[in-house]
Amino acid sequence: MLISQPDDKNVKKVQEMDRNGTNALKAPLLQHSDSVTVTVFQPSPDEVRKTRTIKFKIGNIKCASCVTSIESALGKVNGIKSVMVSPLQGQAVIKYTPEHINVKAIKEAIEYLGFQVFDFPEQDIAVCRLRIKGMACTSCSESIERALLMVDGVKTAVVGLAIEEAKIHFDPSLIDSDDLIQAIEDAGFEADLISTGNDSNKVHLKLEGISSNEDVTIIRSSLESVQGVNDVEMDTAGNKVTIIYDPDFTGPRSLIQCIHEAGRHPNFYHASLYVPPRGRETERQHEILGYRNLFLWSCLFSTPVFIFSMVLPMVPPYGNWLFHKLYNMLTIGMILRWILCTPVQFVIGRRFYVGSYHALKRGSANMDVLVALGTNAAYFYSVYILIKASTSNSFEGQDFFETSAMLITFILLGKYLEVMAKGKTSDALAKLTDLAPDTAFLLSFDGDGNVISENEISTALIQRNDVIKIVPGAKVPVDGVVIRGQSHVNESMITGEARPTAKRPGDKVIGGTVNENGCLQVKVTHVGSETALSQIVQLVEAAQLARAPVQKLADQISRVFVPVVVVAAILTWLGWFVPGEAAVYPKEWIPKAMDAFELALQFGISVLVVACPCALGLATPTAVMVATGKGASQGVKTVVFDKTGTLTVGKPVVVSTMIFSHIPIQEFCDMAAAAEVNSEHPIAKAVVQHAKKLRQQYGSNSEYIAEAQDFEVHPGSGVSGKVGDKVVLVGNKRLMQACNVSVGPEVEDYMSESEQLARTCVLVAVDGMVAGALAVTDPVKPEAEQVISFLRSMNISSIMVTGDNWATATAIAKEVGIGKVFAETDPLGKADKIKELQLKGVAVAMVGDGINDSPALVAADVGMAIGAGTDVAIEAADIVLIKSNLEDVITAIDLSRKTLSRIRLNYVWALGYNVLGMPIAAGILFPFTGIRLPPWLAGACMAASSISVVCSSLLLQSYKKPLHVEDARGPIDYSNSV
Repeated sequence: MLISQPDDKNVKKVQEMDRNGTNALKAPLLQHSDSVTVTVFQPSPDEVRKTRTIKFKIGNIKCASCVTSIESALGKVNGIKSVMVSPLQGQAVIKYTPEHINVKAIKEAIEYLGFQVFDFPEQDIAVCRLRIKGMACTSCSESIERALLMVDGVKTAVVGLAIEEAKIHFDPSLIDSDDLIQAIEDAGFEADLISTGNDSNKVHLKLEGISSNEDVTIIRSSLESVQGVNDVEMDTAGNKVTIIYDPDFTGPRSLIQCIHEAGRHPNFYHASLYVPPRGRETERQHEILGYRNLFLWSCLFSTPVFIFSMVLPMVPPYGNWLFHKLYNMLTIGMILRWILCTPVQFVIGRRFYVGSYHALKRGSANMDVLVALGTNAAYFYSVYILIKASTSNSFEGQDFFETSAMLITFILLGKYLEVMAKGKTSDALAKLTDLAPDTAFLLSFDGDGNVISENEISTALIQRNDVIKIVPGAKVPVDGVVIRGQSHVNESMITGEARPTAKRPGDKVIGGTVNENGCLQVKVTHVGSETALSQIVQLVEAAQLARAPVQKLADQISRVFVPVVVVAAILTWLGWFVPGEAAVYPKEWIPKAMDAFELALQFGISVLVVACPCALGLATPTAVMVATGKGASQGVKTVVFDKTGTLTVGKPVVVSTMIFSHIPIQEFCDMAAAAEVNSEHPIAKAVVQHAKKLRQQYGSNSEYIAEAQDFEVHPGSGVSGKVGDKVVLVGNKRLMQACNVSVGPEVEDYMSESEQLARTCVLVAVDGMVAGALAVTDPVKPEAEQVISFLRSMNISSIMVTGDNWATATAIAKEVGIGKVFAETDPLGKADKIKELQLKGVAVAMVGDGINDSPALVAADVGMAIGAGTDVAIEAADIVLIKSNLEDVITAIDLSRKTLSRIRLNYVWALGYNVLGMPIAAGILFPFTGIRLPPWLAGACMAASSISVVCSSLLLQSYKKPLHVEDARGPIDYSNSV
């Protein structure tokens, strides 16, 4: 038994005594400890990865000898790596390897010593995300969820078919990610680990200077001793380490420093940030390429088979050579069709065998089962025909190899269209995380608060309580509080507010927003998973996992349809074979060179083939490819609009000018523009642009705006400068009061009117007197009012949800005709409003353009992104309005309804053939009319149903827009608004 050495804290105490002198000597050298640690042996890095930790509450611990007896006894048990017992708290923390011992055995070992082990305390719940391959339909995702929930220790499991991921909450003391992957593989799917724990509080480091396993052990031990480190994963092959940490206690720079300090001469260690590659897009492209290649190879073999079977025999004498007999009744055509069909059936169509095996293993039947049954029935019956023809000189039978080959080709086409139609959902998350800048300026201070150094570091190295400098035009890297400086920050990505927000010491700033003008010093308050960006990522992620595709309807039908078809085929075969053997029907009914068994087999196979759900598989994806209407099945009843950039243009413009002096309007605007030309504020740019338009209107050939002398920015108020020999002030009422410029009743009335219209009033003072005012606003899109009115005529209500203030939001809503408004709402609030409406049973469409809209776009039944919006919003949406025109909202909803109607019509075509064809294939007309549906003709009917489905979908190409807004006012120009 090895007693542990004094910990690092005590060593640091000694060092502090040397530095601090006599006061430090009063502190005891060894601090009181509630625990004694026993190390059984030093594990290797591989063994550490396989260990787990369990905590117990233990009763009747009375003294140190009790602790010793527990530790000694458990230390001898195979599989237990270390034991730590706290006598005061009555707790035991045990590290063990699950391969050798389980939790129950450990508990029993302690009870055997005479101690009571009370309830198992609630362990920390771990989270892991897995990428899953091989899912074809919603029944696959449901099967995986069931398989995971059956694993002991799994609390919740959610599988997202659209993004091919699973998010699992589990008890790490009972299972780990390897067990979860094994459970998924046992269910017949492939799984890879994406992440464990919280990605945002995880850092990946590349190590240099490692030459032996001892180095790995030293680094691991050093990291695990750091307060706040929750998990250390070493990759010895790649010399990499992944650390999950608590940002309240440590951070990436501290961990890198810890690794550096762990090295001793001659072994010095160096660590640097490492960004693991993103493999999702590569995998998606590989999947698309795989299905495309399978489809093309299948076409290469199937097309000649179809021509040899269905085309050339119809155009004599070109097809006569196919009927040339090689041996007995065996023809050239049969041999060629068999040779070409075999690779399609067993090589290209292998995935259907694998899918069927795993589905049957799970006790379910999906579309793969029907495809495998139908194609195998067609293929092996054709092989039987081929053998019978080669052994008989009088047999007249028709093979249907083309049915098998064309079935597989059509199904692969459907699969290819499906993977092509999948949205690149992961791109939205990737672009969100990329919004933060790559680097930041870290400041160091002396004891008096003066800056002594400024270093540019990676954003990933920022820790809580760091002070960073943000220069004008730069993005804010993380959330924090301003401690020095003044500026305006564009927060439209979070709030939706087009106007930048003034920032002073004490104000909060949000990661990803843009600093417009002044220089700021910011103290970091939130990093990792706590930042606003990370919370938006988590919202989008959770919403994507909860979504289901349109294909669900086909899968639900196939669950019932597959068993019914198989039973019907068996009953058909028995219904003809048994009466035939018992001579119930005349022998004349049996065709020449056939017996009762073969006739019954043909009827049974015809039922299977005619019912094979190729058209069922194509019904949804073909319609989706022509016109995506993912949420149409919900029947949208409410459309939620964002304001800035969606209902409005998203760019401030001058809409009105009021003169309170004798200065001509052009001269007045030129002076205002000269004062504003050096400002980066969006309102300043609107004033300058307005002056340029006036110059063009009054016939001036020059667009040049003179610059003011002695230019000065007054943060949060405006600007000032000298234009010619006149002092010009441009800003708000606060600036006028600060410069002792009186604001008369006439000016006050104009300002009040502007505020009621949700306009920003910019006052312009010349030589100490208010000369005029400019009203600036974000104008409403010309088509907005008509779109809202048309939606009302479609019995669809409209709601506005915006991060802007109540006054502006209410004014805009009144202008466009929206009655219900939610203002001053953050991104989390927008998604919550969507969910509140959905809980009332209302299907909701969301229209937005910004990053702050992405959680709501994903949460809505249908998300519509304005084409001019951010990439993140576009990736998060179901539908993108490319032209950024609101009338396309109506087009999207109407097209979605038409698409749903077309999908239902496709199901009618697909199932109609089956409903009508199955009784005929089963021989219901044969006793009365002699008409029967041989397998090859059943295959032709199946192909015809697929063609009808594709043609039905292609009819959507003739779709016309229900609303086309032609603005009678023409292009809006506010230059004359005086």
